[in-house]
Amino acid sequence: MQKLIETLKRHEGVSKYAYEDHLGYVTIGVGRCLDPERGLGLSDDEIEYLLRNDIDRCYSEIGVFSWFHDLDQVRQEAVVNMLFNLGLPTFLEFKRTLKFLAEGKYSQAAAEMLNSKWAIQVGDRDNELAYMVETGQYLK
Repeated sequence: MQKLIETLKRHEGVSKYAYEDHLGYVTIGVGRCLDPERGLGLSDDEIEYLLRNDIDRCYSEIGVFSWFHDLDQVRQEAVVNMLFNLGLPTFLEFKRTLKFLAEGKYSQAAAEMLNSKWAIQVGDRDNELAYMVETGQYLK
């Protein structure tokens, strides 16, 4: 099996990012065609695996902030959700939100979340996450 894996990688190439193959089909990894008519796409298990890896990465990234560990589970999950959506570099631009979270000023942190370009872009996600930060409760 290992030899097959090595040979397939050499023949297909390995790409961490989606690209168009020589026939114009969106492909990723080792020859995984994502085209809905010609490819496999991702299985439910693969989607779940990727999601869990991304969530773990977000917890690792935010875990460097000591204040994060003092948040209750609902607020932690709201912060991780926002980080997941924005990516770390953009998330770190929310300096006032982060400052208020660190100070335990949850109403002000929520207001800062809502007072942003991000809030305009994400539909109802902003209201739900701001509610979670402000109240420490799930909206639904």
